[in-house]
Amino acid sequence: MTTPLLPLGTPHHDEARRLLLLGAGELGREVALEAIRLGLEVVAVDRYDRAPAMAVAHRHHVIDMLDGDQLRRVVEQERPSLIVPEVEAIATDTLVTLEAEGWRVIPTARATQLTMNREGIRRLAADELGLKTSPFRFAGTDAEYLAAIETIGLPCVVKPIMSSSGKGQSTVRQESDVWPAWTYARAAARGKSDRVIVEGFVPFDTEITLLTVRAIDGTHFCPPIGHRQEAGDYRESWQPCALHPDTLEACQAMAKAVTDALGGWGLFGVELFIAGAPDQPQTVYFSEVSPRPHDTGMVTLVSQSSSEFELHVRAIMGLPLGEITLVQPGASAVILAPGASDRPRYAGLDQALQVPTSKVYLFGKPTAHPNRRMGVALALGDTVEEARARAIACAKQVQVML
Repeated sequence: MTTPLLPLGTPHHDEARRLLLLGAGELGREVALEAIRLGLEVVAVDRYDRAPAMAVAHRHHVIDMLDGDQLRRVVEQERPSLIVPEVEAIATDTLVTLEAEGWRVIPTARATQLTMNREGIRRLAADELGLKTSPFRFAGTDAEYLAAIETIGLPCVVKPIMSSSGKGQSTVRQESDVWPAWTYARAAARGKSDRVIVEGFVPFDTEITLLTVRAIDGTHFCPPIGHRQEAGDYRESWQPCALHPDTLEACQAMAKAVTDALGGWGLFGVELFIAGAPDQPQTVYFSEVSPRPHDTGMVTLVSQSSSEFELHVRAIMGLPLGEITLVQPGASAVILAPGASDRPRYAGLDQALQVPTSKVYLFGKPTAHPNRRMGVALALGDTVEEARARAIACAKQVQVML
């Protein structure tokens, strides 16, 4: 384990403790805000200007984060106490080298490298840890792809080994879907790899995110978050998600196994498939893990005593977490752009905020494209069902104008 990030200096002074945020989107913005509240100096980095976190950071840089030389130059210029990856498209080989030189990468450079590549994390989970997963094969050539499809069978899901927010993901239900899925996965991949994963369907009833935090005072779990996806990207989430007590115990054991193997301090979004009804023991399948705050976890901005972003920053600073408390059932629903614009505007907030307990977070992204996530609606309720209905009703009132 590393040592706590104490004592703290003051931002803009030589003694400041500096956090270099690699990825300045909406999740990065919330990390930046929590880091600033706890006294860190924040430098935001992304591939495009005016990214959401840049509006709140002390400084920012625009670079190609897949270019190791550019990434190294920023690190050597800023000399951060913490290097915090917040997106998948980063030169992870450079992070490994930087860590070996003494720079601190969150949670570790190895964890970042493994989890930003579906092949690395799936082999760790299934082959090394023996966790239950969907059937899978990897492919990098036409022949390997056809062999994978034949082995897994139809229907199946095809994804790039490096991507985010559902980009490049297709469901192959019939023979005519096979080659379009291959082409789309390789075209939409992030990074330099053109390999894909072919996954078989598992008979799951629920998808959950189990936010798992490794900190100085041990491993902590947030109440499970249920979520609904479309085209591989999340559309709504809710907390808590009802699970049988034995199932929750199994989920926590699986999450602890994979996060212990990855190591370091910080919050991990562990994605799991749950098969069966919550009134009886259920089957748990490992899906993926992200070594950083998770998009479905935005619900914790209203549902928990400490959001996933606060928990992440406290953990990586070496501060104790204590008890994580669910304040009330909560839900989130995304606000999407209907088309492309370089000057998106917003309307309907007055109607949206008439929904009881609702909040709207607009991300301030400089451009829009079809189905880009531009904001999120949040709401509480006496039940999960009430919270979900309120969040959806709130999100529907917000219009992204092109």
